Amino acid sequence: MHRDTERHKLFTRRALMLAGGKSVLMTALIGRMYYLQVIEADRYRTLADENRINLRLLAPRRGRIVDRFGLPVADNQQNYRVLLISENTRDTEYTLDVLAQIISISPAERRRTIRGIKRNRSFVPVTIRENLGWQEVSRIEVNAPDLPGIFIDVGQSRSYLYGADTAHVLGYVAAVSAKELTGDPLLELPGFRIGKAGIEKIHDKALRGSSGSSQVEVNAFGRVIRELSRNEGQPGAEVAVTLDLGLQRIISKRLEGKSASVVVIDVRTGDILSMVSTPGYDPNAFNRGLKTAEWKSLISNPMSPLINKSIAGRYPPASTFKMVVLLAALEKGVITPSTNFFCSGHIELGGSKFHCWKKHGHGMVDSKMAIAQSCDVYFYEIAKRTGIDRISAMANRLGLGVKTGIDLPGEKTGLIPTKKWKRGALDQPWHQGETLHAGIGQGYVLTTPLQLAVMTAHIANGGVAITPRLTKFVNKQVADKKNDPALLQKSLGINKAHMKLVQESMSEVVNNLVIGTAKRSRIKELGMEMAGKTGTAQVRRISKVERDGGVVKNKDLPWKERDHALFVGFAPVHDPRYAIAVVVEHGGGGSTVAAPIARDVLVAAQRRNSIGTSADTNDTNQRQHLVGTNKTIEIL
Repeated sequence: MHRDTERHKLFTRRALMLAGGKSVLMTALIGRMYYLQVIEADRYRTLADENRINLRLLAPRRGRIVDRFGLPVADNQQNYRVLLISENTRDTEYTLDVLAQIISISPAERRRTIRGIKRNRSFVPVTIRENLGWQEVSRIEVNAPDLPGIFIDVGQSRSYLYGADTAHVLGYVAAVSAKELTGDPLLELPGFRIGKAGIEKIHDKALRGSSGSSQVEVNAFGRVIRELSRNEGQPGAEVAVTLDLGLQRIISKRLEGKSASVVVIDVRTGDILSMVSTPGYDPNAFNRGLKTAEWKSLISNPMSPLINKSIAGRYPPASTFKMVVLLAALEKGVITPSTNFFCSGHIELGGSKFHCWKKHGHGMVDSKMAIAQSCDVYFYEIAKRTGIDRISAMANRLGLGVKTGIDLPGEKTGLIPTKKWKRGALDQPWHQGETLHAGIGQGYVLTTPLQLAVMTAHIANGGVAITPRLTKFVNKQVADKKNDPALLQKSLGINKAHMKLVQESMSEVVNNLVIGTAKRSRIKELGMEMAGKTGTAQVRRISKVERDGGVVKNKDLPWKERDHALFVGFAPVHDPRYAIAVVVEHGGGGSTVAAPIARDVLVAAQRRNSIGTSADTNDTNQRQHLVGTNKTIEIL
């Protein structure tokens, strides 16, 4: 009995202890549940939503680029691409193998994808292929359950509507390289492109806009169920360039087959109406990704299609430099407009002969006739009296040998030599014979076609300073007011009478039917007449045998040894509006090759202006008419 009582007491104590323990555990569990479900409810609701809701960054629509009349030259088109998120697949290589059985994936695309996966964070999508066709998209979507981490995205692809015609001005966009990553998540988006050259690079930040976002609900397998919200972000700004697209295309066609540059500039405002460098390239190829064969073809081409010759090509200006020498001599006072020199066909200095292009000479010539006939001896004489440093100073004032300030990357300065430059660069003294060579635009003198166009514009407008520009506005905001005609008051400080003399001399070059070196290229239409100056730049030394009568024609020489053909001019003569510079690499004579091109271009420019192509028009029908005129304006 006593033993049963003890056993009962023990059982009761144990039961009470067990019940107490259960009570404590139950209380703790209830407390924990209360804590989690009530006190921490908001936190865990957020965590649950984060597992259920994905936030995706959206690339903004890149801004359009339009010409001065509002005609689009760079726009966007739909681009279907296949992407991979590496964290959503266990075996990336296996997934790519499966995908390769559905659509074609080149070894290069596969390598690029693997590099992108290693470079980016695991949740960042990596582009496998772009520009997919409908059949390819359909096959991927049908096989989606067997392709974890793979999905189709509809993006925007840059489209250059006129290809090579505008390539060197607009530039191109391409994928972001590892060196260009700045921490901005926008740059890590699959397929995102940034400006790599031209206007696309200069205005890249304005054109790219700001990113948007999309909230999507996904299931446990990561598949999108629905989109909860969407913010498209801020599209890129529209950029208007000063180019006249119609004129640009006319010039591009006129230069077909040549390695050349033509720049047309408004002498009043500095607007670049046309800047063509040939041969060109297709900027769309850089957007989609160049193939190895395409790249090799571009870099091996002796005509250098990737170089914008208008701003980066450096050429001896030859006789187009003679206006600079004349202005420097007149300013120093070593000659007057009526000063005469006798040209016998050569001049001697230190036992060496410096020849005129006309073997038996021009006889007695004054400054105006020296320009009209391009007499070398006259300019040897005045260059010797003026000195290289004064010639250089005048060249710089007119825009040669210095950067013009154009809103385009990659501009070269050219070279206008001085005594100090030679001592510093070559550690040699300057020789007077080198001054004579510089007097006819040869020797060390190098300029770009854009600089020659700016120089000519300064002469045509009577010595008023201008800065060339390609950007008309960004998002309707005027990009640069310093060239507004109302504000053009800064003078280059060159004597107006001297400028008038040079203008008249350049008119004689074209319109004097007896002695003008470009008389065969004159514009016959009344009111459209042009003035100009020819130039033929030697790229090799002429031998004594050739000088004494041995005839060697340019066309019989290897292409690289032929002369460059140059012409600078302005029109109309009575009220200058357009200035032009033409350089044809290894083209031959300036009067026979470059001058006819300048004539055709200046006629086209004036005709387009005469039919009402106002730079300020916003009328849609007018703009459509301008496109039509591209086909109707004849090339004379």
